[in-house]
Amino acid sequence: MREPIRAGIPIVGLEPSCVSAFRDELGNLLPHDEDAMRLARQVFTLAQFLEANAWKPPRLARKAVVHGYCHHKAIMSMDADTKVLDALGLDWTLLDDGCCGLAGSFGFERGKYDVSMAIGETVLLPAVREARADTLILADGFSCREQIAHGTGRAAMHLAEVIALALDQEGTRP
Repeated sequence: MREPIRAGIPIVGLEPSCVSAFRDELGNLLPHDEDAMRLARQVFTLAQFLEANAWKPPRLARKAVVHGYCHHKAIMSMDADTKVLDALGLDWTLLDDGCCGLAGSFGFERGKYDVSMAIGETVLLPAVREARADTLILADGFSCREQIAHGTGRAAMHLAEVIALALDQEGTRP
């Protein structure tokens, strides 16, 4: 990806842990690599890219419960996400829940399953179970969506899927 990076082409990452690795960790690993520094400046989450480019999504009049991936909240903030959610017209609630508990492979490791589930049960999993069946559950992190599915039987959606739903509803999805 050296040439697109040097050309300044924005790179959109859909997995918050990958975006945070490029933004936060890559520069520490390669502090003298100009391409690593460029990449850190030009990698965006989907919401950051859309918000920075003033994209106007179609309206989606639905309720949503939103879980922010822990690295996303810690390193990048959820500001762009909340703006996109507002622009979509969603009636959304951002959970004050910290980590989902799965944290990549943590919850799959021997002896850590119970800890993983206990973390999920502090706020996230009960909130998802309490949400009405027609309420959208949003979680951009892959491991977060897995934890939600395992702990509640509900399928959480990525922001890209919610946008696709809005485009389908409007009839403008390519």
